[in-house]
Amino acid sequence: MTYLGEGWDSRAELVDGRWVDRRPRRAGIGPQLLRESVVMPWLAPRLPLPVPVPVVVSNEPLVVRHELVPGEELTSLNATQGRQLGEFLLALHATPVAEAEQRGVGRVTLPVERFRAEVDVPGGEEFLAKLAGLPADTLVHGDLGPEHVLGRDGVLTGVIDFGDLHIGDAAVDLAWALHATPPEFADALAETYGVTADLRARALIWYQLGPWDEVLYGNDIGDPAVAAEGLAGVRDRLRIGVFPGGELP
Repeated sequence: MTYLGEGWDSRAELVDGRWVDRRPRRAGIGPQLLRESVVMPWLAPRLPLPVPVPVVVSNEPLVVRHELVPGEELTSLNATQGRQLGEFLLALHATPVAEAEQRGVGRVTLPVERFRAEVDVPGGEEFLAKLAGLPADTLVHGDLGPEHVLGRDGVLTGVIDFGDLHIGDAAVDLAWALHATPPEFADALAETYGVTADLRARALIWYQLGPWDEVLYGNDIGDPAVAAEGLAGVRDRLRIGVFPGGELP
């Protein structure tokens, strides 16, 4: 058994070079892992890239196991990968919402009042007003970034970590892909997916929102350094759109 790493929610270990065991890191994550063991066997055949399909191997303590998804975290991005991710998201976002809900997938309520109370930055209130009325009608990965999209030899080989799978705004899955990647990757994805101006604008909102969650997480675990890093990210990303072309006041 080899330690693979850990995120906010779970810890992962490699078993016999082939299997990944995941365990919850904090209270409340157990039901999330159990839901993945129900949803992913149904969802995986619909997707054009390998994804984890976990099964429960222990209930006390809770451990779920899935076959290792090939590839490594992305360190460079190209147009081929952009087209692959566009095709992957088209398939994911076309998944019938009602069938996902039958398997326990729900909607996410943004903690706007906590954002307002715990993230005090110039322009914050103006930005939070943009969250009102965002659609929630699509099955989304919910945490798509370079650490969860795997590749090898210039092509994508899989997508991992579906713990934040929910019914939400399709633009959340385009946030990083459109606004934090090289133009050749982003442009190829946008063309393949059929990104509209409205979708791109909503993706920017979700990209800007990412560090707000990091502030709350740092507060929840009592780690001022994590919260401070999140706050720096909030300020940095608010410069895009809210204060275009200039410094925050």
